Amino acid sequence: MAEQPVAPTSLELVLETDTGSTVMTPGHDYHVGRDPLSDIVFDDARVSWHHAVLSCGHDGWTLTDAQSTNGTYADGRRIREWDVRPGSVIRFGNPDDGPRAVPLGPRAPVADRPSGISHPELTGTFRTPSSVRPLPTHPIRIGRAEGNDLVVDDLTVSRRHAELHALAAGGYEIVDLGSHNGTYLNGRPVTRAPVGPDDIIGIGHVAYVLVGDELQEYVDSGDISLDVQDLTVAVEQGSKVLLDHVSFPVGEKCLLAVVGPSGAGKSTLLHALTGQRPADHGTVLYDGRDLYHDYAELRGRIGLVPQDDILHPQLTVRAALTYAAELRFPEDTARAERRARVDEVIRELGLEQRADQPVHSLSGGQRKRVSVALELLTKPSLLFLDEPTSGLDPGMDRSVMHMLRGLADDGRTVIVVTHSVLSLDVCDRLLVLAPGGRIAYYGMPDDALAFFGFEQWPEAFEAFDRDQDRDWAGEYRDSPFHRHYVTEATTQPRRPDSTPVAPVPRPRPRSRGAQLGTLVRRYTAVLAADRTFLAVMIALPFVMGAMDRALAGGKLTQDTAMNALLILCVGGVLIGAANAVRELVKERVVYRRERAVGLPRSAYLMSKVVVLGTITVVQAVVLTLVALLGVDLGAPGGHGVLLPPLLEITLAVALLAFTAMMLGLLVSALVRKEEVTMPLLVLLAIVQVVFCGALLPLHGVPVLEQLSWLVPSRWALGAMAGTVDLARIVPGDLTADPLFRHSAGVWLLDLAMLLVLSAGYGLLVARLLRRHEPAVMRK
Repeated sequence: MAEQPVAPTSLELVLETDTGSTVMTPGHDYHVGRDPLSDIVFDDARVSWHHAVLSCGHDGWTLTDAQSTNGTYADGRRIREWDVRPGSVIRFGNPDDGPRAVPLGPRAPVADRPSGISHPELTGTFRTPSSVRPLPTHPIRIGRAEGNDLVVDDLTVSRRHAELHALAAGGYEIVDLGSHNGTYLNGRPVTRAPVGPDDIIGIGHVAYVLVGDELQEYVDSGDISLDVQDLTVAVEQGSKVLLDHVSFPVGEKCLLAVVGPSGAGKSTLLHALTGQRPADHGTVLYDGRDLYHDYAELRGRIGLVPQDDILHPQLTVRAALTYAAELRFPEDTARAERRARVDEVIRELGLEQRADQPVHSLSGGQRKRVSVALELLTKPSLLFLDEPTSGLDPGMDRSVMHMLRGLADDGRTVIVVTHSVLSLDVCDRLLVLAPGGRIAYYGMPDDALAFFGFEQWPEAFEAFDRDQDRDWAGEYRDSPFHRHYVTEATTQPRRPDSTPVAPVPRPRPRSRGAQLGTLVRRYTAVLAADRTFLAVMIALPFVMGAMDRALAGGKLTQDTAMNALLILCVGGVLIGAANAVRELVKERVVYRRERAVGLPRSAYLMSKVVVLGTITVVQAVVLTLVALLGVDLGAPGGHGVLLPPLLEITLAVALLAFTAMMLGLLVSALVRKEEVTMPLLVLLAIVQVVFCGALLPLHGVPVLEQLSWLVPSRWALGAMAGTVDLARIVPGDLTADPLFRHSAGVWLLDLAMLLVLSAGYGLLVARLLRRHEPAVMRK
């Protein structure tokens, strides 16, 4: 649609076709033709690709033929330019049976609206319906596929998403057809529910409302407003206030910068505005809708770029975005559709020349563009960024801010939390928070310093810290800036506090199996691209195995047997733990964001277990074969307990390495920084050596014996010792341990305990992962 001058007195026009009704708004030209990009599309060979144009002038609506091949006809007469008259029949391509359109007449720009919206005529989403159609008696199917009655061009919508049914007793009901992202009624997910005249049906970025005998469609195209009302956040039983009655409006296509000294509550405000950590008091209105109440539906329209990159640096830009698209879009989305959306986002952010480069090779500003691109895949209307220019030089800082300016101009509301004041001039609004989470200023950026009485921003930030008793918020409330930018600009009436956010079911962009498959492939690609990891992974089992082989010689004897088995234990523990000890803590930011958009905790953890477990078991097998293949193990009669001796020892080492890997994941979930994992790995190896039973007698020693039950190497060494009957090769008190017996029951117990410890560690890891999720996901 092309923009044109708007006639102040012009009214909207409803044009009815065989496929539904279109509400045409003054200020736009509406193109008719066979081109799929036309506003009104007719799939008929007699209609030209660009056939006609409907436009609105001061005197009303005009239909102009665009030099079509077969002509445009009004009431049977061929026309070139025609003043639209309600009730006339328009035909395209043939005066008798060409595709038909009937103007139904003008209508006031504001119709009845659902009561679930506060002052909907002032919002972007519910100002004008994008289409209106009469309510039929047959079911209306809604989805992304072309064969639906209502086709929604949105990749977050399933091909067959939902149906609207007319009830025999009167009224209608909405039925979800097993969609992956869900169908919502007044912000809450439903599978089947009655629909009243005041209800809002939410499907992807589209809302449907029953108004009289019409079904009105409203598309959230990004031009939305945000109204923040009295947000308050307190901790420590209310003794410490992080946000103190914060209120401000954000208009459509607005770029808002939030600045303030450290500890002023900027991050707390970001979490409250995104719904990830709802405020204790107050309301956030997303285009008139209560964000906290309707969070289950609206969170899909919110993008959040954290301060740290939410990308795997080993992947290329295109690969990172492709995997993200797989995780966020429904399972029935075709690969070509995902690829097209990825390419579209790459072009939008000017990343074409960097698409096939690894993320780690990009500059800081380019990496931030890729993080933004990841969030833009689902076309959010509201985009938040936390310190996007942190660590960037002034040139990159300005480049990123200009990128955000462009994103807002394209039809989004963008809110950026920043410490940088270099590029505030490109923003529409500036919010300055004073210590204690109070508003010190909200308005045009150019007026802020003069309002504070300073010439430079460093002086203002020093004053915030120096003048602790100054009533920054009170001065602003009494100023004309508050009256102009907050009081008079707020379009929504004050609402009472939102009810607490109900437990939010996670969205289901893909099935668990499909998500697990995507995560496994992505994680494998990440590890394969890490050359350092590959080198260590390949070398470690050979090095440890060669050491053990040199010690064991050609036969396990009284002098070598215990040490050979001990080195196998140490090698298995190091292999498993070293593989996993960094893997969760280094991806914490990535996991937190992906969890917020619907990634199941179980799928994420299982992807680690599957990939790392496979690698670890293969390494353990290599370690054991390098160490013992061809060695006389000295087992009784050359037989193990139940299987060949080498196979039993290989199985014990593999289970030990796998259990140590799970223990490594537990450590990784516990720590806060990646730097502390290596010292803990050394400590872990020492504990395994001390409590395995090769150096100290543990049986019958109170406390020590019970502690050793939690140590995987204790059970692995017992299984290997039972296989070779170590008490016979190395007689003594140390090898008389009951767990070392050459007995099927004891050997199976040793292996079973390794499985039990692995499962226990896994449950603890899942529990610890929950601590790092957005607060709303933990409800």
